[in-house]
Amino acid sequence: MGTLDYYAAIARLAPAGLARSAVRRVQGVARQALYRRRERADEVQLLQAFGATGADELADLALGQRSSRIWCEISHRASVLEALAALPGATERARAHAHAALRQEWDLFGTRLSFGEGRPVDWSLDPISGHRYPVEPVERMPLHSTGKDPKYPWVMGRLDSAVALAQGYWISTTREERSRFATAFVAQTLDFLQANPVGMGVHWTCAMEIALRAANLAQALAMFSDAPQVRRPEFLVPVLGALAEHTAWVEAHLEDKGAVPNNHLVSNYVGLLVVGLLFPELPGAPQQVALAVGGLREQMVAQVHLEGTSFEGSIPYHRLSVELFALAYLAARGAGVPLGPAYESRLRRMFHAMRAWCSEQGLAPQIGDNDSGRVFPLCEREDNAHGYLVGLGAALFGDAGLGGGELPDEAAWLLGRAGVERFRALPVAPAPVSVSFPEGGFHILRGAGAVITVCAGKQGQGGVGGHSHNDKLSFELHLDGRPVIVDPGTGTYTRDPATRNWFRGTSAHNTVQVDGAEQSTVDPARLFALPEEARARVVAFLPGGTVDRLLVRHDGYRMLPAPVGIERTFRLDRFERALSGRDRFIGMGRHDVVGRFHLPDEQARMVAPDVQVLARACRVAEGPVEFESLAVELGPQGAPHAWVVVEKGLALKLAPSRYSPGYGRVVSALAVEFRGQVTPPVWLRWVVVFR
Repeated sequence: MGTLDYYAAIARLAPAGLARSAVRRVQGVARQALYRRRERADEVQLLQAFGATGADELADLALGQRSSRIWCEISHRASVLEALAALPGATERARAHAHAALRQEWDLFGTRLSFGEGRPVDWSLDPISGHRYPVEPVERMPLHSTGKDPKYPWVMGRLDSAVALAQGYWISTTREERSRFATAFVAQTLDFLQANPVGMGVHWTCAMEIALRAANLAQALAMFSDAPQVRRPEFLVPVLGALAEHTAWVEAHLEDKGAVPNNHLVSNYVGLLVVGLLFPELPGAPQQVALAVGGLREQMVAQVHLEGTSFEGSIPYHRLSVELFALAYLAARGAGVPLGPAYESRLRRMFHAMRAWCSEQGLAPQIGDNDSGRVFPLCEREDNAHGYLVGLGAALFGDAGLGGGELPDEAAWLLGRAGVERFRALPVAPAPVSVSFPEGGFHILRGAGAVITVCAGKQGQGGVGGHSHNDKLSFELHLDGRPVIVDPGTGTYTRDPATRNWFRGTSAHNTVQVDGAEQSTVDPARLFALPEEARARVVAFLPGGTVDRLLVRHDGYRMLPAPVGIERTFRLDRFERALSGRDRFIGMGRHDVVGRFHLPDEQARMVAPDVQVLARACRVAEGPVEFESLAVELGPQGAPHAWVVVEKGLALKLAPSRYSPGYGRVVSALAVEFRGQVTPPVWLRWVVVFR
């Protein structure tokens, strides 16, 4: 897809969006011009802003007279410590988290990097390639190039570690230990600021990263506000100045210039809001808070469907969006700033959507891009563990529909004693049931220990598809809480374009592919665009007492010389403990088709199916009449999770594949493949029988 074709596709999807984008670009140029003419936040300007006569007085005015009720204020410390004590192991987990920050140790997408306590940090390092991004004006920096990935240094540069050090400070029981954490916070913060001057280097290339770093730094500063090391002018003046510079930069470089703004713009607003509410005396803070409040209200409606699903077209990005919108809500509520009933209502529904697709172990399906992104730096979490947010939503809103799970550590930190009390007062909510989210394009069938999440909907981001994949009619299957048939994930973004494009291509998903073609055109040069071509949708969603039935279709192969439409019927039979599928081809010509079921590992084998397995598969309605003589057994040998059987005439085999359980990590895996030649109209049938 060439440049003109790409923009023509975007214009068809969001014609008004292109017009608004042009206006926002003009506004952005004006904002940046004003930014370049502004005065830098030096000591004199800060003293005037806070009404201080000298640097020594600044500490009392900035840190000693705290009026907000945001979670990170030291007035909440006793409540938080009481809440942590009520959660078994929470204090110990926080201590381990804080000591990793003390060692200046980061987990960069599975790669551990440690610089040691009190040592300088190599902030610009990409440890995979060994490349160090130069500290030069961002206008001259070639950010995205093959073999390098700025997301690795960005993880360090968000300064999640500052909040972790503050957690250690709060839970410490001795003066010596508290002093150690405060000293580390001062040293690490000054090290970062000195190594990364404003507008210079990789850490000033993305307004999202700058905004989230500012939010973390502001929250940590509030948590350390009674520490003598933090109140010294030689630290406080440059840090308050840095916060002012960060927010001014974000305000001037809002990421609103695309046809359809996304989570980056929400992050910009969250950073402005958190910093402005915690330190309202900072230069520019009042107008930045007003800008953020209006922007967040607008983007909640634009980026979250009424049903509660994110418009990103990605379940991992739904987690990121929940944390972003929730942090903004918590900060605004603590400062007495209303975001409005529509904002709160949709945020509640976002938590309910997460409960709908999470397995019993709290794992979410990996549909769409997964960059392992989070906003709450309070507790280590696995890349696809989303269930903790259900408990947070229950404690945040006292919502009975979310009750009955586990109270997460995040709730203790963010909500304190009141959150624990709200959570414990809730009754156990009924178990999640099968549900369809047509706007988000996710459809969940549940029962018999299975959670099946089917992808069939529009491309995300209003059709731009920035974080969408060619995964229409694909699905994930979790059995007894563990993933058994999976979406292979994301792998990487800009480091390796070929890997990026494979992971978002049709062959990397659990759907049928016709004549080797893609459902929607993948432009290898546009790593964050997958405009709408497949037009996937739900035809029928029929949940029942024993059997759930879902019929979905897409038109991605209507552009072939001999056009073909695809329909896939899913039937979850709870009595037989089986999932059956029927792929219907509607059109003309003769076609080579291949269906794939990707696995998270290499634990699978070809076997002669057990008589009972075949008997159960035969009893599933709309399943095959005759089966191939071999099946695929999934899971450890001797303790399998399931069996895949296909109708007679299909060539069944195991093929090598790849699985990315989180950003930056790729492991060897297998995929079940079934192939055949078809002349529409025709059906192909398969069954997955659970153990």
